[in-house]
Amino acid sequence: MPDISGPEDSTSPSETDTPEAGETAPDNAQAVVDEDGPVNESDALLLLASGGQDAEERAEAERAASIADLIAARLREQTSGLSIRNLTVFNDSVSFSGGLAVGGARSRGGGKGAEGAGGGLVPIAEDVQDAHVENFVPPSRYLEILESLGERYLVVLAVAPGSGREATAVNLLAEALALHATDAPPGGCHRITDPAAVTGHGWSPPHKNAGYLLLLEDTAGEAARTLDLNWLTATGSALKEVRSFMVVVTGMPQGALARAADESSYVCVELGDVDLVAVVESHVLGPAPEAPAETRLRRALADSGAVDALHEQPRPEVAVRIAMALRAGRDLAAEVGRVRDPSEQVHQWFLRHEDPVDTCFALAAAVHEETGYLTVADAALKLHTAVAGTAPGAGTIRFAERLVHEQPWLTVAPPKGSTDAASQVRFRSPLLKQAVLSYAWTRLDGYRAPLIDWLRVSLWRDPDPEVRAKAAVAAGILAWNDPEHALHRFLRAWAGSKSVPIRQGAATALAVVAQRAELTAWVWEMLEQWVSTGGTAMDRRLAKTAATAVRGLLGRQDPRRALAMLAAALDWRDDWGNLAPVAWSAVHLIDNGQEREVLDAFLTWSAPQDVSPMVSKTLSAFLFTALQPYAGDDTPGPSAGRQPRLLSRARELQPELEELWARALARKPVQDRALEALRVWIDQYASRDRSAFESLRLLVRGIALRPGKHRQRLEYWLARWAADPARPSPAAARLLHTVRELP
Repeated sequence: MPDISGPEDSTSPSETDTPEAGETAPDNAQAVVDEDGPVNESDALLLLASGGQDAEERAEAERAASIADLIAARLREQTSGLSIRNLTVFNDSVSFSGGLAVGGARSRGGGKGAEGAGGGLVPIAEDVQDAHVENFVPPSRYLEILESLGERYLVVLAVAPGSGREATAVNLLAEALALHATDAPPGGCHRITDPAAVTGHGWSPPHKNAGYLLLLEDTAGEAARTLDLNWLTATGSALKEVRSFMVVVTGMPQGALARAADESSYVCVELGDVDLVAVVESHVLGPAPEAPAETRLRRALADSGAVDALHEQPRPEVAVRIAMALRAGRDLAAEVGRVRDPSEQVHQWFLRHEDPVDTCFALAAAVHEETGYLTVADAALKLHTAVAGTAPGAGTIRFAERLVHEQPWLTVAPPKGSTDAASQVRFRSPLLKQAVLSYAWTRLDGYRAPLIDWLRVSLWRDPDPEVRAKAAVAAGILAWNDPEHALHRFLRAWAGSKSVPIRQGAATALAVVAQRAELTAWVWEMLEQWVSTGGTAMDRRLAKTAATAVRGLLGRQDPRRALAMLAAALDWRDDWGNLAPVAWSAVHLIDNGQEREVLDAFLTWSAPQDVSPMVSKTLSAFLFTALQPYAGDDTPGPSAGRQPRLLSRARELQPELEELWARALARKPVQDRALEALRVWIDQYASRDRSAFESLRLLVRGIALRPGKHRQRLEYWLARWAADPARPSPAAARLLHTVRELP
C-alpha cells in the first residue's frame, strides 16, 4: 500500500475491523449507555448508531412537529374576528332560550289563566304563538313528527337546547289542532307550569281540543324520571279521549325515557336538519321574499362570514341572533365576529355543561382532534377516571349517545374525501379546541392536576405516536395562558425527565409555546440557558431537550440561532452525551430546507481540523446526517429507499460537502466512519441511480483534486471496494476510473 500519510492525517488508512455498511449496532445499544452521566465518545457513537431512539419514537417526534406546524399556521391565518386575543378572559355573552321567535323575551303566559287546573296551566299568548308560527322554518323531520303526533296525541322532543325545539313544539301543537279540528270549541294551547302534577300517573287533560306544552329542562330531575313507557301510553290515551295533543320538550333521554325511545315512537331524539340561511331570510324578509332582496341578503351573509358562523354553530338560535342584528340595523360583520368568537362559545358551553362526562370528552376532543372517535372516547374515559378518582363501572358511560345533545360543536364523520375510513372527531370551528383547553386550564381549577397527569401518561405510555404527539401540542397550548406557571408546574419537569418520550413531548410543547409572538424570546432564552454546560444529570437531560426543541418550528423560523444553540450543546468538552440529539436536529433542519445553514455551521465548528472533541463531534454529526434518508414533505412515515437529502442536492452544495467529506476522510477516529458512510453512498444509492452517481462522481473528483493525500486515499479504498471478494462494488470501480483519469 502506498504511503498516504501526511500532515492532515493522524494515522494512515489501515485494515482495522471497521463495520461494513449495512451492519447494525447491538440491540442493547441503548441499555449500555448511561445518558444521565457524562458520555464518552465510544458510547455516544454507539448510541448514535442505534438511532438514539427507536423508530416509533422518531415517528412520534416528527408527527408532533407536523401537528405543531398546523396549529401555528392556523393561528397565523385566522382573521382578527376569530383570534383568541386573551384566552383567559371571556366576554360577556348573550344566551338564548332555544326557540325561533323574534323579538324580546318570550311571554310565559297571559295572566293567571287556568293556573292550578290540571297541574297548572298558562295559556300561550296569541302574539307569542304567532311569533313562533309566522317565521317558522321546519326541520327535515317535521312532517314525520307531526304525523306521529296526530296518531298518538303525544310526542316527546328529547333534543338539545338551541335546536329550535320550543318553536317546533308550538308549531306541532298549532298544526295538529288545525288538522284534527272538531265541531267542539277549541281549547287553545297551554304551557304546563307544574310538571310534577302532570308527570304523575292519573293526570287528565282539563280541556278538550287543546294543546299542551311541557318543558322539562332538568332531564335528571324527578319529573323527567317518571316519563316511562307506561306514562307515555296512559297520557296518550287520556289526550286522545278529549281530542287534545301534548308535546313534551326535554333533553337527551335518560333512564326510563331512553328505554321508551327504543321501545316506542313517542320519543323523537332528533328534529333533522334545518336550512339556517332560510331561517335568517324568514325572520328578515318574511315568508315570501322577493328574489332581488333574497339575493342581496345571501350575499351579505356570505361576505360577513355569517354563513361560516352557521356552519360552525348549526343551531336555529344562532340564525335568529343574526337575523335580530339585521332587523335592528346593527353592523352584521361585527355581530358575526361576536357570534364566532371561540371564547364566547366555550364560555357558554361550560356554563351549560357541568357533568364531568361532557367536560372530559370535550377536553379529549380538544387534545386529539382529527383522530378517530374510539381514540377520543378512550382518552376521555382515562381523563374521567383521573378526575373522578375511580374508574366508572362498565357500560355506565356512553359518549356516543350524548354527542348530539351535549357536544354540538363537534362533528364525527370520516375524513373529507373518504367514505370508508373510520370517523374522526373535529370541532366545527378551528380555534375552538384551543379555547376549550384554555378555559379548562384557567377556569376549572379542579381539572389542572388530573389534566397534566393525563397528558403525561399519554406521552409516556400510549402506544399510538399520534396520541403522544397531540398530547405534547396540547401541553404547549395550555402553557400559553401562564408560561411561568406552566414551566414550574410541568414543562421543566418533563424536559428533565429520564423518559425520552416525555422529553420529546416537552420539546414539542415548548416549540408550540414559542408560536405566540410575545413568548418567543422567553422560550429561546430558556433553551439557551439549558444548553449551557452543567454538571448534574438534570442539566444534561435539559440540554438534550433543548437540542431537540429546535429541530422543527423553532429551527425553521430562526435557523442561525438554532444552530448556535446546537453548537453550545455539542461543545460540552469531553462529554459526548448531546451528540445524538444535536445530530438528529441537524437532520430535521436539513430535511426542512436549511441544508446550507447546517453545512456552514459544520464547517465553522470543525474549522480547527485538529483532534479536539468538538471537531470529532461535528464531523460525526455530519456523517450521521449524510446517511439519513430524506423524510420527505408528506406526513411522517417510513423513509426507507429515499436518498439522503444531502446526496440529492450534492451538486448545489458541492463546495460545502467537498470540504466536509475531505475533513472527515482525513483523520482518525472519524476517518473509519467516513469511509463506511462513503461506501453506503456508493453501493446503496449511486449504484442504483444515475443522477446520484453523477453527483457523487463530481464530489469524489473534487476531493481527489485537493492538495495532500486525498487522491491516494480515495484510490486505495475505491480499489479495495471494487475488488472486495465478498461484496464487489461496480460503482466503486467506475469512481476509481474517474480518479485515475485525473491529471
